[in-house]
Amino acid sequence: MSATTATAGLTTGTWNIDPSHSSVGFIARHLMISKVRGTFATFSGAIDVAEDLGASSVHVSIDLASISTGDAARDGHLKSADFFNVEGGTNMTFRSTSITANGTSGTMTGDLTIRGITKPVTLAVEFDGVAVDPWNNSKAGFSATGEINRKDWGIEWNAPLEAGGVLVGDKVKLELDIQAVKA
Repeated sequence: MSATTATAGLTTGTWNIDPSHSSVGFIARHLMISKVRGTFATFSGAIDVAEDLGASSVHVSIDLASISTGDAARDGHLKSADFFNVEGGTNMTFRSTSITANGTSGTMTGDLTIRGITKPVTLAVEFDGVAVDPWNNSKAGFSATGEINRKDWGIEWNAPLEAGGVLVGDKVKLELDIQAVKA
């Protein structure tokens, strides 16, 4: 299947991320036995689709202070200097450096910046299609997943457990479900 056939309806130009129909989330291990899920409520970005999908680009900015894990005390700790150090309005940003497409799936590599540290990250990406809403807006759906090691961005805080192991796992899974509207 060619990239053109697989991405039918995804026209060239800018597609702005619609935060009210998108989610940016993560999963981290707690006590080495369970998973804690969280999301960011405030983010923005755009997908610039080129004629050659490999020349397309994505940029996203996420307000780290908008983190929510369902526990106010934990959210407060994640906002502190131990983790995201959000005082002063720190954002996490992602800017793609390469995109490969094979049908409706592919990979996107880019520079992820957290706490002033920039490292490359590769995400598995799925194109979920294009639809027109009742107000005649073209919308495109994408999902992406990946995994990072939080220590690569200087997020080192942890607490040892009496029986061995640590309170917070180093690996963090990323999960994004994005709906974008044609500009």
